[in-house]
Amino acid sequence: MWRINCYPHVMGSSGCMRGVSMMVEHMNESQSVKAIVEASLLNKSENSIASKGSFLCVFNIRFDNIGWSFSLEDEAVLNYVIDGQITVFCSIMVLHDSSILVPPSDIGKHLGTLLDSSDGVDVSFIVDGETFHAHRAVLAARSPVFRAELLGSMAEATMPSITLHDISPATFGVMLQFMYTDALPGDDELGDSPTEMFKHLLAAADRYALDRLKIICAQKLWDNISVDTVGDALACAGIYNCPGLKSKCIEFVVADKNFKRAVLTESFMLLGQKFPSIIAEVRKRVGT
Repeated sequence: MWRINCYPHVMGSSGCMRGVSMMVEHMNESQSVKAIVEASLLNKSENSIASKGSFLCVFNIRFDNIGWSFSLEDEAVLNYVIDGQITVFCSIMVLHDSSILVPPSDIGKHLGTLLDSSDGVDVSFIVDGETFHAHRAVLAARSPVFRAELLGSMAEATMPSITLHDISPATFGVMLQFMYTDALPGDDELGDSPTEMFKHLLAAADRYALDRLKIICAQKLWDNISVDTVGDALACAGIYNCPGLKSKCIEFVVADKNFKRAVLTESFMLLGQKFPSIIAEVRKRVGT
């Protein structure tokens, strides 16, 4: 049960009302309640409502209240006076906190521990002389490429140890960690050049069809974009089919403040040799 109380503010010998207060009062005597209370005013010029503030409040006992004050001398308030009246809309949303607290998912933590402990491993990968132990089922669940290699009819399905080429141990280790935990280590753990690592991870993600990792790497490259790096980022977008990264990089290049500097960089000049279609799209955007 609720009640809305309005109190006029009378000031001076003239007895004129200078303002009004509105209080939302909780009327239940036996139960406290958590609620969101919001007040809005009807705007006469736009025929719309404008929120004057909301509160999340625990009403503990009867007569516990919360509210707002409006000064009629405030020019902003006059926008809501219609024929000498102010229309106030009050909404109350009671939050029923009857659920049992459920902890956040920790499956990534447990799978990460499984990777670190090497319990139950049934396949190993040799990358440039370094050995990584893993679980076929986990890799197959995360990557359709690994599923075909490890559980299909390919030769790797029966091999206890597989040698990989065209990927560095550091990149494979980070990719493996992501496949188990769905998270990447912090940039400070990715070596001297995190940007270079994200390029290598993007290539690995594309190779093993890890779509989420691919998008994360594309975003990381975009986060560090500059006139000096946009050419390389566009090349990555072209090689590994990242339309979102490509679109954002082209928008960056064609901006007036960036165009003349970006097109003169070595990476952008090389881009024209490998991806003339991207250069054509840039030219189309700038109208040249």
